[in-house]
Amino acid sequence: MEKRNIHITILGAGISGLATAYWLHRDGFNVEVLEAKDEPGGSMETMREDGFLVDCGPNSGLDTSPLIKRLVEEVGLQDEMAYANEAGGRRYIYKQGRLHPLPTGPGAFLRSRLFSVRAKCRLLAEPFIGKSEDGYYQSIAQFVRRRLGKEFLDYAINPFVSGVYAGDPDKLSVKSAFPKLYRLEEVYGGLIKGMIKGAKERKARPEQAKDRARMFSFINGMQSFPKAIAEKLTGHVRYGCDVQNVLRSGNRWRVAYVENGESREIESDIVLSALPAYRAESIFSGLDKALADHLKAIYYPPVKMLFLGYRMEAVGQPLDGFGFLIPEKETKPFLGAIWSSVLFPRRAPEGMAAFTLFIGGARSPGLLDSDPKDLFRAVLSEFGEIMAIQEAPVFVR
Repeated sequence: MEKRNIHITILGAGISGLATAYWLHRDGFNVEVLEAKDEPGGSMETMREDGFLVDCGPNSGLDTSPLIKRLVEEVGLQDEMAYANEAGGRRYIYKQGRLHPLPTGPGAFLRSRLFSVRAKCRLLAEPFIGKSEDGYYQSIAQFVRRRLGKEFLDYAINPFVSGVYAGDPDKLSVKSAFPKLYRLEEVYGGLIKGMIKGAKERKARPEQAKDRARMFSFINGMQSFPKAIAEKLTGHVRYGCDVQNVLRSGNRWRVAYVENGESREIESDIVLSALPAYRAESIFSGLDKALADHLKAIYYPPVKMLFLGYRMEAVGQPLDGFGFLIPEKETKPFLGAIWSSVLFPRRAPEGMAAFTLFIGGARSPGLLDSDPKDLFRAVLSEFGEIMAIQEAPVFVR
Protein backbone atom coordinates (compact mmCIF):
# COMPACT_ATOMS: atom_id res chain seq x y z
CA MET A 1 0.00 0.00 0.00
CA GLU A 2 1.05 3.59 -0.58
CA LYS A 3 1.84 5.48 2.63
CA ARG A 4 -1.02 7.95 2.11
CA ASN A 5 -3.47 5.04 2.04
CA ILE A 6 -2.28 3.67 5.39
CA HIS A 7 -4.48 5.13 8.12
CA ILE A 8 -2.77 5.43 11.51
CA THR A 9 -4.71 6.37 14.65
CA ILE A 10 -2.68 7.71 17.56
CA LEU A 11 -4.24 7.80 21.03
CA GLY A 12 -3.17 10.81 23.06
CA ALA A 13 -1.92 14.29 22.12
CA GLY A 14 0.85 14.55 24.67
CA ILE A 15 4.42 15.14 23.53
CA SER A 16 4.94 11.43 22.66
CA GLY A 17 1.77 11.10 20.59
CA LEU A 18 2.25 14.42 18.80
CA ALA A 19 5.93 13.87 17.99
CA THR A 20 5.08 10.43 16.60
CA ALA A 21 2.21 11.88 14.57
CA TYR A 22 4.41 14.68 13.23
CA TRP A 23 7.17 12.38 11.91
CA LEU A 24 4.66 9.94 10.38
CA HIS A 25 2.64 12.75 8.76
CA ARG A 26 5.85 14.31 7.44
CA ASP A 27 6.76 10.93 5.97
CA GLY A 28 3.49 10.77 4.04
CA PHE A 29 1.24 8.60 6.22
CA ASN A 30 -2.45 9.34 6.82
CA VAL A 31 -2.42 10.21 10.53
CA GLU A 32 -5.19 11.03 13.01
CA VAL A 33 -4.71 11.84 16.71
CA LEU A 34 -7.51 11.40 19.27
CA GLU A 35 -7.22 13.45 22.47
CA ALA A 36 -9.67 13.47 25.40
CA LYS A 37 -8.77 17.01 26.57
CA ASP A 38 -9.58 20.21 24.71
CA GLU A 39 -5.93 21.15 24.17
CA PRO A 40 -2.63 19.41 23.37
CA GLY A 41 0.15 18.68 25.81
CA GLY A 42 -0.92 15.80 28.04
CA SER A 43 1.06 16.18 31.26
CA MET A 44 2.70 19.33 29.86
CA GLU A 45 0.46 22.12 31.15
CA THR A 46 1.58 25.74 31.44
CA MET A 47 -0.23 28.69 32.99
CA ARG A 48 0.79 32.34 33.43
CA GLU A 49 -0.70 34.40 36.23
CA ASP A 50 0.32 37.64 37.99
CA GLY A 51 3.62 37.60 36.12
CA PHE A 52 4.54 34.05 37.25
CA LEU A 53 4.86 31.19 34.76
CA VAL A 54 3.82 27.83 36.21
CA ASP A 55 4.68 24.54 34.51
CA CYS A 56 2.28 22.07 36.12
CA GLY A 57 4.01 19.04 34.63
CA PRO A 58 7.59 18.75 33.30
CA ASN A 59 9.65 21.88 33.99
CA SER A 60 12.39 21.14 31.44
CA GLY A 61 13.81 18.67 28.97
CA LEU A 62 17.30 17.36 28.20
CA ASP A 63 18.82 17.94 24.75
CA THR A 64 19.97 14.31 24.43
CA SER A 65 19.30 13.80 20.71
CA PRO A 66 19.76 15.95 17.57
CA LEU A 67 16.15 15.04 16.71
CA ILE A 68 14.89 17.33 19.50
CA LYS A 69 16.49 20.47 18.04
CA ARG A 70 15.41 19.41 14.58
CA LEU A 71 11.77 19.06 15.65
CA VAL A 72 11.89 22.40 17.49
CA GLU A 73 13.18 24.10 14.35
CA GLU A 74 10.71 22.40 12.02
CA VAL A 75 7.74 23.58 14.08
CA GLY A 76 9.16 27.13 14.23
CA LEU A 77 9.91 27.27 17.95
CA GLN A 78 13.69 27.81 17.82
CA ASP A 79 13.48 31.47 18.92
CA GLU A 80 11.55 30.46 22.05
CA MET A 81 13.85 27.61 23.06
CA ALA A 82 15.89 28.56 26.12
CA TYR A 83 18.77 26.69 27.73
CA ALA A 84 19.09 26.67 31.50
CA ASN A 85 21.24 29.15 33.33
CA GLU A 86 24.71 27.68 33.96
CA ALA A 87 23.97 27.86 37.69
CA GLY A 88 21.45 25.10 37.03
CA GLY A 89 24.32 22.63 36.83
CA ARG A 90 24.72 22.84 40.60
CA ARG A 91 22.31 20.54 42.47
CA TYR A 92 21.95 20.32 46.21
CA ILE A 93 21.11 17.48 48.56
CA TYR A 94 19.58 18.25 51.94
CA LYS A 95 21.34 16.54 54.86
CA GLN A 96 21.04 17.24 58.58
CA GLY A 97 19.87 20.83 58.28
CA ARG A 98 22.16 21.91 55.41
CA LEU A 99 22.18 21.97 51.63
CA HIS A 100 25.25 20.19 50.24
CA PRO A 101 26.23 20.50 46.56
CA LEU A 102 26.15 17.12 44.81
CA PRO A 103 29.77 16.49 43.74
CA THR A 104 30.26 16.23 39.98
CA GLY A 105 33.88 15.06 39.81
CA PRO A 106 36.47 13.00 41.73
CA GLY A 107 38.02 16.06 43.43
CA ALA A 108 34.68 17.49 44.49
CA PHE A 109 33.62 14.06 45.75
CA LEU A 110 36.68 13.71 47.96
CA ARG A 111 36.15 17.24 49.39
CA SER A 112 32.38 16.88 49.83
CA ARG A 113 30.84 16.81 53.30
CA LEU A 114 27.78 15.05 51.92
CA PHE A 115 29.50 11.67 52.30
CA SER A 116 31.52 10.30 55.20
CA VAL A 117 35.13 9.12 54.88
CA ARG A 118 33.85 5.57 55.19
CA ALA A 119 31.45 6.07 52.26
CA LYS A 120 34.23 7.55 50.12
CA CYS A 121 36.49 4.57 50.84
CA ARG A 122 33.62 2.22 50.04
CA LEU A 123 33.18 3.86 46.64
CA LEU A 124 36.86 3.38 45.83
CA ALA A 125 36.31 -0.37 46.22
CA GLU A 126 33.78 -0.44 43.35
CA PRO A 127 36.23 -1.63 40.61
CA PHE A 128 37.01 -4.74 42.69
CA ILE A 129 33.37 -5.87 43.03
CA GLY A 130 32.39 -8.64 40.66
CA LYS A 131 29.49 -8.76 38.26
CA SER A 132 26.13 -9.95 39.59
CA GLU A 133 24.77 -13.25 38.31
CA ASP A 134 21.18 -11.99 38.37
CA GLY A 135 21.69 -8.35 37.39
CA TYR A 136 18.64 -8.38 35.12
CA TYR A 137 16.28 -8.84 38.07
CA GLN A 138 17.89 -6.36 40.46
CA SER A 139 16.29 -3.21 41.82
CA ILE A 140 18.31 -0.02 41.60
CA ALA A 141 18.64 -0.16 45.43
CA GLN A 142 20.15 -3.69 45.34
CA PHE A 143 22.48 -2.70 42.52
CA VAL A 144 23.79 0.49 44.16
CA ARG A 145 24.03 -1.02 47.65
CA ARG A 146 26.17 -3.86 46.25
CA ARG A 147 28.40 -1.75 44.03
CA LEU A 148 28.62 1.61 45.82
CA GLY A 149 27.41 1.13 49.40
CA LYS A 150 24.40 2.08 51.48
CA GLU A 151 25.37 5.70 52.16
CA PHE A 152 25.67 6.44 48.45
CA LEU A 153 22.24 4.86 47.98
CA ASP A 154 20.74 6.95 50.79
CA TYR A 155 22.19 10.33 49.87
CA ALA A 156 22.64 10.22 46.09
CA ILE A 157 20.46 7.59 44.43
CA ASN A 158 17.44 7.70 46.76
CA PRO A 159 16.80 11.45 46.36
CA PHE A 160 17.59 11.28 42.64
CA VAL A 161 15.05 8.48 42.11
CA SER A 162 12.46 10.52 44.00
CA GLY A 163 13.26 13.59 41.92
CA VAL A 164 13.03 11.85 38.54
CA TYR A 165 10.49 9.06 39.07
CA ALA A 166 8.89 9.97 42.43
CA GLY A 167 9.62 6.28 42.86
CA ASP A 168 10.97 3.72 45.31
CA PRO A 169 14.54 2.53 44.53
CA ASP A 170 13.75 -0.83 46.14
CA LYS A 171 11.02 -1.43 43.54
CA LEU A 172 12.45 0.17 40.40
CA SER A 173 14.33 -2.15 38.02
CA VAL A 174 17.91 -1.05 37.45
CA LYS A 175 17.73 -2.32 33.86
CA SER A 176 14.59 -0.32 33.08
CA ALA A 177 15.17 2.85 35.10
CA PHE A 178 18.97 3.13 34.74
CA PRO A 179 19.85 1.12 31.60
CA LYS A 180 23.26 2.76 31.18
CA LEU A 181 24.38 1.80 34.69
CA TYR A 182 23.12 -1.72 34.10
CA ARG A 183 25.01 -1.91 30.78
CA LEU A 184 28.29 -0.71 32.34
CA GLU A 185 28.28 -3.73 34.63
CA GLU A 186 27.03 -6.17 32.00
CA VAL A 187 29.51 -5.14 29.31
CA TYR A 188 32.54 -3.95 31.28
CA GLY A 189 32.12 -5.65 34.65
CA GLY A 190 31.80 -2.46 36.69
CA LEU A 191 30.88 1.22 36.70
CA ILE A 192 34.31 2.84 36.95
CA LYS A 193 35.80 0.32 34.49
CA GLY A 194 32.92 0.99 32.12
CA MET A 195 33.26 4.77 32.32
CA ILE A 196 36.94 4.51 31.40
CA LYS A 197 36.74 1.75 28.78
CA GLY A 198 33.48 2.95 27.23
CA ALA A 199 34.54 6.59 26.73
CA LYS A 200 35.51 6.06 23.07
CA GLU A 201 32.24 4.29 22.28
CA ARG A 202 30.17 7.09 23.88
CA LYS A 203 31.98 9.79 21.90
CA ALA A 204 31.02 8.07 18.64
CA ARG A 205 27.29 8.28 19.39
CA PRO A 206 25.24 11.21 18.07
CA GLU A 207 23.19 11.20 21.29
CA GLN A 208 24.32 13.13 24.34
CA ALA A 209 24.48 11.42 27.74
CA LYS A 210 21.92 12.76 30.21
CA ASP A 211 24.55 13.92 32.69
CA ARG A 212 26.16 16.10 29.99
CA ALA A 213 23.11 17.10 27.94
CA ARG A 214 21.96 20.71 28.16
CA MET A 215 18.68 21.38 29.93
CA PHE A 216 16.10 23.34 27.95
CA SER A 217 12.64 24.83 28.15
CA PHE A 218 10.74 27.52 26.26
CA ILE A 219 10.17 31.19 27.03
CA ASN A 220 6.44 30.55 27.41
CA GLY A 221 6.76 27.20 29.18
CA MET A 222 6.95 23.55 28.21
CA GLN A 223 3.43 23.36 26.77
CA SER A 224 4.64 25.61 23.95
CA PHE A 225 6.29 22.58 22.39
CA PRO A 226 3.25 20.28 21.99
CA LYS A 227 1.12 23.28 21.00
CA ALA A 228 3.54 24.15 18.18
CA ILE A 229 3.59 20.54 16.95
CA ALA A 230 -0.22 20.39 17.05
CA GLU A 231 -0.43 23.53 14.91
CA LYS A 232 1.59 21.77 12.23
CA LEU A 233 -0.94 18.92 12.41
CA THR A 234 -4.04 21.10 12.02
CA GLY A 235 -6.90 18.92 10.80
CA HIS A 236 -5.21 15.76 12.04
CA VAL A 237 -5.76 16.22 15.81
CA ARG A 238 -9.26 15.83 17.25
CA TYR A 239 -9.95 17.06 20.78
CA GLY A 240 -12.69 16.01 23.19
CA CYS A 241 -12.45 12.39 21.97
CA ASP A 242 -12.54 9.97 24.89
CA VAL A 243 -11.43 6.56 23.57
CA GLN A 244 -13.44 3.65 25.02
CA ASN A 245 -11.86 0.57 23.45
CA VAL A 246 -9.80 -0.84 20.59
CA LEU A 247 -10.84 -4.13 18.97
CA ARG A 248 -9.79 -6.21 15.98
CA SER A 249 -11.93 -5.74 12.85
CA GLY A 250 -10.79 -8.21 10.19
CA ASN A 251 -7.35 -7.06 9.09
CA ARG A 252 -7.88 -3.63 10.63
CA TRP A 253 -8.59 -2.10 14.05
CA ARG A 254 -11.82 -0.55 15.29
CA VAL A 255 -11.45 2.40 17.67
CA ALA A 256 -14.57 3.32 19.65
CA TYR A 257 -14.69 6.74 21.31
CA VAL A 258 -17.10 9.36 22.65
CA GLU A 259 -17.04 12.85 21.13
CA ASN A 260 -19.24 15.58 22.61
CA GLY A 261 -21.40 12.92 24.29
CA GLU A 262 -21.92 10.97 21.06
CA SER A 263 -20.53 7.45 20.49
CA ARG A 264 -18.40 7.10 17.35
CA GLU A 265 -16.13 4.56 15.67
CA ILE A 266 -13.31 4.65 13.16
CA GLU A 267 -11.35 1.90 11.46
CA SER A 268 -7.60 2.09 11.15
CA ASP A 269 -4.73 0.06 9.72
CA ILE A 270 -2.48 0.82 12.67
CA VAL A 271 -3.20 2.04 16.21
CA LEU A 272 -0.47 3.56 18.37
CA SER A 273 -1.14 4.27 22.04
CA ALA A 274 0.62 7.17 23.77
CA LEU A 275 -1.67 6.98 26.80
CA PRO A 276 -0.75 6.34 30.44
CA ALA A 277 -0.91 2.66 31.38
CA TYR A 278 -3.91 3.18 33.66
CA ARG A 279 -5.91 4.57 30.70
CA ALA A 280 -4.65 2.03 28.18
CA GLU A 281 -5.58 -0.85 30.50
CA SER A 282 -9.34 -0.41 30.10
CA ILE A 283 -9.08 0.45 26.40
CA PHE A 284 -7.23 -2.76 25.49
CA SER A 285 -8.90 -5.08 28.00
CA GLY A 286 -11.22 -6.56 25.36
CA LEU A 287 -8.30 -7.17 23.02
CA ASP A 288 -5.69 -8.81 25.24
CA LYS A 289 -6.40 -9.63 28.89
CA ALA A 290 -2.75 -10.41 29.67
CA LEU A 291 -1.71 -7.01 28.34
CA ALA A 292 -4.49 -5.31 30.30
CA ASP A 293 -3.43 -7.06 33.51
CA HIS A 294 0.18 -6.02 32.94
CA LEU A 295 -0.80 -2.38 32.35
CA LYS A 296 -3.02 -2.40 35.43
CA ALA A 297 -0.09 -3.53 37.58
CA ILE A 298 2.07 -0.53 36.66
CA TYR A 299 2.19 1.84 39.63
CA TYR A 300 1.88 5.60 39.12
CA PRO A 301 3.10 7.39 42.26
CA PRO A 302 0.76 10.26 43.25
CA VAL A 303 2.44 13.67 43.33
CA LYS A 304 1.23 17.15 44.19
CA MET A 305 3.07 20.21 42.92
CA LEU A 306 3.26 23.40 44.96
CA PHE A 307 4.40 26.55 43.13
CA LEU A 308 5.56 29.44 45.32
CA GLY A 309 6.57 33.03 44.63
CA TYR A 310 8.52 35.16 47.15
CA ARG A 311 10.14 38.57 47.21
CA MET A 312 13.76 37.96 46.25
CA GLU A 313 14.95 39.92 49.30
CA ALA A 314 13.12 37.52 51.61
CA VAL A 315 15.16 34.49 50.50
CA GLY A 316 18.25 33.97 52.67
CA GLN A 317 19.63 30.94 50.81
CA PRO A 318 21.85 31.92 47.82
CA LEU A 319 20.02 30.97 44.62
CA ASP A 320 22.92 29.46 42.71
CA GLY A 321 21.65 26.12 41.49
CA PHE A 322 18.93 23.91 40.06
CA GLY A 323 17.38 23.36 43.47
CA PHE A 324 17.58 20.57 46.03
CA LEU A 325 16.43 17.02 46.68
CA ILE A 326 15.60 15.49 50.05
CA PRO A 327 16.68 11.92 50.91
CA GLU A 328 14.06 9.69 52.50
CA LYS A 329 16.20 9.41 55.64
CA GLU A 330 15.63 13.11 56.36
CA THR A 331 11.85 12.56 56.84
CA LYS A 332 10.59 15.84 55.39
CA PRO A 333 7.04 16.32 54.04
CA PHE A 334 8.18 16.97 50.47
CA LEU A 335 10.60 15.47 47.94
CA GLY A 336 12.52 18.59 46.92
CA ALA A 337 12.31 21.90 45.12
CA ILE A 338 13.30 23.40 41.78
CA TRP A 339 14.46 27.02 41.83
CA SER A 340 12.39 27.84 38.75
CA SER A 341 13.27 31.52 38.33
CA VAL A 342 17.00 30.71 38.49
CA LEU A 343 16.84 28.24 35.62
CA PHE A 344 14.86 30.01 32.90
CA PRO A 345 13.82 33.60 32.06
CA ARG A 346 10.33 35.07 32.62
CA ARG A 347 9.34 32.65 35.38
CA ALA A 348 8.73 35.44 37.89
CA PRO A 349 8.23 39.23 37.90
CA GLU A 350 11.21 41.54 38.51
CA GLY A 351 12.44 41.27 42.08
CA MET A 352 10.63 37.97 42.69
CA ALA A 353 11.81 34.37 43.07
CA ALA A 354 9.78 31.32 41.98
CA PHE A 355 10.03 27.76 43.30
CA THR A 356 8.37 24.46 42.37
CA LEU A 357 8.01 21.89 45.15
CA PHE A 358 6.95 18.24 44.84
CA ILE A 359 4.99 16.36 47.51
CA GLY A 360 4.09 12.67 47.90
CA GLY A 361 5.48 10.09 45.51
CA ALA A 362 6.01 6.40 46.23
CA ARG A 363 7.89 7.41 49.37
CA SER A 364 4.83 8.85 51.14
CA PRO A 365 1.64 8.50 49.04
CA GLY A 366 -0.50 8.71 52.20
CA LEU A 367 0.50 12.36 52.64
CA LEU A 368 -1.88 13.30 49.87
CA ASP A 369 -4.82 11.92 51.85
CA SER A 370 -4.28 14.45 54.63
CA ASP A 371 -5.96 17.85 54.81
CA PRO A 372 -4.42 20.00 52.02
CA LYS A 373 -4.22 23.11 54.22
CA ASP A 374 -2.36 21.24 56.97
CA LEU A 375 -0.08 19.57 54.42
CA PHE A 376 0.83 22.80 52.64
CA ARG A 377 1.33 24.58 55.96
CA ALA A 378 3.84 21.90 57.01
CA VAL A 379 5.63 22.03 53.66
CA LEU A 380 5.80 25.86 53.70
CA SER A 381 7.26 25.79 57.19
CA GLU A 382 9.97 23.25 56.30
CA PHE A 383 10.77 24.95 52.98
CA GLY A 384 11.04 28.33 54.68
CA GLU A 385 13.46 26.91 57.24
CA ILE A 386 15.67 25.27 54.59
CA MET A 387 15.72 28.41 52.40
CA ALA A 388 16.04 30.88 55.32
CA ILE A 389 12.78 32.65 54.38
CA GLN A 390 11.03 34.70 57.07
CA GLU A 391 8.08 36.01 55.00
CA ALA A 392 4.94 34.39 53.63
CA PRO A 393 4.87 33.74 49.85
CA VAL A 394 3.24 36.39 47.64
CA PHE A 395 2.02 33.77 45.17
CA VAL A 396 0.82 30.20 45.84
CA ARG A 397 -0.63 27.65 43.41
